[in-house]
Parts: sequence; structure tokens; C-alpha cells
Amino acid sequence: MAIRKRFINPFADKLSSKDQSAADADIETPNDQKSPSEKLQETDRSSSDDEIVDQNAQSGTQKAQASTRAWTKKTLIAAYILMWIVSFLQDFSSGMLGVLSPYVYSDFQLHSLTGLTLVIASLISALIKFPYAKLMDIWGRPQAFALGIGSLTLGLVMMAACKNVQTYCAAQVFYQIGFSCVDFSMTIFIADTTALRNRAFWIAYAASPYLITPWIYGYASDKILAPGGIGYRWGFGVFAIVMPVVSTPLWALWYYVEKKAQKMDLLEKKSSGRTLWQSIVHYLVEFDVIGLLIVTTGFSLFLLAFNLYSYQAQQWKSPMIICFIIIGFLLIITFTLWERYLAPVKFMPWELIKNRTVFFTFAMVNSLYLAWYIWDNYFLSLLQVLFDQSVQNATYISNIYTIGSTFWCIIFGAILRYNGRIKWWAVCFGVPLTILGVGLMIKFRQPDSSIGYIVMCQIFVAFGGGTLVICEQMTVMAVSLQRNIPAVLAMEGVVSGIGSSIGGTVAVAMWTGIFPAKLKEFLPASAQVDFAGIYGSLETQQSYERGSPVRNAIDHAYGETQRLMLITATCIYLITWTSCFLWKNIDVRKMKQQVHGVHF
Repeated sequence: MAIRKRFINPFADKLSSKDQSAADADIETPNDQKSPSEKLQETDRSSSDDEIVDQNAQSGTQKAQASTRAWTKKTLIAAYILMWIVSFLQDFSSGMLGVLSPYVYSDFQLHSLTGLTLVIASLISALIKFPYAKLMDIWGRPQAFALGIGSLTLGLVMMAACKNVQTYCAAQVFYQIGFSCVDFSMTIFIADTTALRNRAFWIAYAASPYLITPWIYGYASDKILAPGGIGYRWGFGVFAIVMPVVSTPLWALWYYVEKKAQKMDLLEKKSSGRTLWQSIVHYLVEFDVIGLLIVTTGFSLFLLAFNLYSYQAQQWKSPMIICFIIIGFLLIITFTLWERYLAPVKFMPWELIKNRTVFFTFAMVNSLYLAWYIWDNYFLSLLQVLFDQSVQNATYISNIYTIGSTFWCIIFGAILRYNGRIKWWAVCFGVPLTILGVGLMIKFRQPDSSIGYIVMCQIFVAFGGGTLVICEQMTVMAVSLQRNIPAVLAMEGVVSGIGSSIGGTVAVAMWTGIFPAKLKEFLPASAQVDFAGIYGSLETQQSYERGSPVRNAIDHAYGETQRLMLITATCIYLITWTSCFLWKNIDVRKMKQQVHGVHF
């Protein structure tokens, strides 16, 4: 969950020992007395954070630091306008993808795979952020941004041309990788060019296109899917053309400012002195390719077992499922040992995690996203079947969260300039309102409930979630040095991605385990022969007349399944609440971070 249901903001950074000691720095202590860790932070900041370019940093990081002095007010304003346009198109394409995907799977008679693909895409797009952040540090911000756009565009092209569900699943992975990397690039750009007290507002600004796009893509999706419409393939194809064209000006401006910084002699030109083979080995080590392969394979096998078990004749007793669980679990343990004791370049910023506020923010984020994806994964389908809403209306209702949270984030970002106590906003407002909204849906997501109650619950969740998504980012940034922000945001992104993947896995496991059993139980005997077609196709479910015995059975199965998913999610939110209580009482108005050059 996030402002855009995917606001996962990450980066990775190789920490020197001096960085690591600074990362342990806490916030102010009573009576203005500084703790030893704060003195370390001040010492480190005076030596490095005040320098325009850290000569010990990697090439891409140095370019970014130098670029902060090359921005003018006009070029910075232009960059933020272009960033908003790219964000607008990203949100538009993402929204349409969410609406069209169930119909793609239904076209292949595999509607129940909707959640499975999301699990895989969320996991890989989260884990890829560490090497992507390293790429930014080594190569540069605009260069990495171009790769993100390339991956996103490739995914859209594959979606438009797919001939089977396997190709479409792969396309979703490429799209989500590109999407998260582009979003990630824009988030770190905001962190580089804003003061801490203003940062929440500008993060909300970057998400503000979601105040507009739901009203557009709901209508557009309806027209695409309507008889005589262009169809979902051209729906994807249009964005495959538009996205790279519109993103090029932002990339060009970033690249221009980087070159301008080089001409200003802010960067010292260095030669690596490595041969081609030495460079290949060097970058394989820097990107921790071994660790990346181990953890990706481990989590993929472990989580896929819970998604695929219902498709096996022996289900949990299937040898394949047992092997997936055992091998996946062992690989996850292997990754932890590799990273802790053997990896020459750490994939995870262990020292940063030791900070109490950072650790419990990660715990809060993981549980928040886990719970969200348990109850939200099949929400759009539920609106269309159980509440008999059109694609357009279902899209509007499902986006109450994104519209409401974005609206509230802008207001909340401005409030933090004057009342910066993040902890109590989360503890007293964000989490309780989220629990209230999700808890009430246990009662109201049933066949005999009015759609108005669902709208009310979504509004509660929107304002609660909008508070939490700002708090989760501002908390970890506030306790970190400016140059360490990529590392903590990277870890936050991975934690939220893993939470999303586990939540999606639980949702798929519950859906594929409970819904077909309930459907078979409630279907009249005359419709049992059509069970497979009803279970596998959203359009078939909608084709039965409201009030008919078959439709009542389908609605009843939806309601029973959703009730159990909502109860599970509500219980997990208690972990979210407890974690927020354990944060330190940070006031972002009093936290200082050095931002050079022109900034907001």
C-alpha cells in the first residue's frame, strides 16, 4: 500500500565504516544533550556532508552531488514539471493495467492467476532496487533512469503482443521493474533537491497525478473493453509508444545538468585503470550478483509454493510444492549467512538496521503492505461481481484510496512544516483509522450490504494510509545523513516489496483454497458441471443474472472468502500499530540535513 498502491521508495548504497557509525545516530536527547552517536553524526557531517562532492564516493554519487550546484531555479522548476508529467503517465498506465489484467487472464481462462503474477512482479521489482541503486551510484542518475524507462516500455510492448499467459506474466515483471525504478529515481531526486521539512509535501506533489488519473483511466478502460473498442492489446500499445517519448525530456534535462556540473570543474576526472575483464568482475562484485540470485530464487520458490499448490492434484502433498518450500527456505537462510559473513559488498545495510527507529519502521512497513495486499488483491473483481458495478464505477470505487490518500498527503505534507511529530500522527491517527476502515469491511463486504458502506470504509483507509505512507518515508530519512538516504530507502523498498509479495501470496493461497471450495458448496446441483468455467472467468461470473441461484451462490462465495481475508488483515495491522509506538519521537522541523545548491 502507498500513495499509489506501490509507493516503494528504495536505493542501495555501499557504506563505509564512517557512514555506518553515523547511520546509528539517533535524534535529539532531552535537555539538548547530545548522545555519543549524535556527536559521531555531527563529526561525520562536518567532514563529508558539508562537502559539495565526496571524493571517496562512487562516480554516480559524485555526479549527483556535483549536479546540485549546477541546477538553477528555472531548470529545477522545469524538472519538477516534467517529473509530474512522467508520473501522470505512469499512474495512467498502471491504473489501466490493473483494470485490464483480469480480462487478459480471463481471455486465457486463468482469472485466478491475477494475484499470482502480482506476487512475482512485486517481489522481483522490490529486490532489483538494490542493484539498481548501486547502478545509480556507479553509473549515474540519468543513465539509470533511462534503463528504468526501457524496462517499463519493454513490458508494455510484450503485453501488447503476448500470445499466452506466460508471456504476459513476464511482461508484468518487466513493467513493474521499470515502474518501480522510475518512481524510485524521482523519489531520490526529490530527496536530493528539497529540505527535510518540505520533503513530505514534494513527495505528495509527485504523487498528485492520482487526483486526476482515476477519473480518466476508468472511462478509458471501459471504452477499450467495450464492443467495437480497440481492445486491451492496443491499450497497452499506446503507452508503449507514449512513455519513452514523454520521458525523454526529463532524462535530457538531468543529463544536461550533469554535464554542466562537469564543465564547472566540480568533478575530478578519474581513470579506473581496469581492463575489460577486471571491470566485469568488479561490477559483478559491486552488484552482489551472487546474493541477488540467491535471495530472488529463494523467495520466488518459497512464495510460489503457496500460489501454485491449489493447481496440483496432491496440493500440499505434491513433491514439487514440498521441494519449493524446503529449497526456498534453505536459500533464504543461505542468503542471510552470505550477506552477514561472506559477501565482499553487502547487499543489505546492516548497520543502518540497528537504529531502533529504522528497524521498527521497517517492521511497520512490512506488516502494513502485507495486510494491504491480503484484503485488496481481489477488490476490483469483487466490486464487479458481488456489487454488480461496471468496470468504470468499480475503478472509481477502488481508487477512492489512491485519490483520498493523495489529497490527504498534500495537506499532511504541509502540516508537517508546523507540526513535525511523525510518531504521534501514525500512532493516534494513521493506524487507528486504517484498522477502523478495514475492520468495518468485515461486516460490509457481504452480498446484502450497500455499496455506500464500502465507499465509507475506503475513505477511512485512504486518510489513514495517506498518513502512514508519508510517515514511513520521513521517519527513516530524518534519522539518516543525507548521503545515506538511498540506503535506507532501498531497504524500505525491499521490506515493503517482500511484505507485498507475502501479502499477495497469502491472498492467492486463501482465494484459491477457500473460494473454489465455497463456490462448489453453494452452487446448485444443476450448475456443478459449469464449475470450472465459473471459477476461471470473471466474465462468466458476471454473465449470470442477479438474483438467480447461480449468481447468489457466486456472491455468497465471494462474501465468505473476503470475510476471512479481512479478518486476517485486521489482525496483522496490530503489528503495524505496535511498531509505530516503538519509534523515537522525531520532529522533522528540528532535524538538519545538508542540501547544497538551489533546492525547495
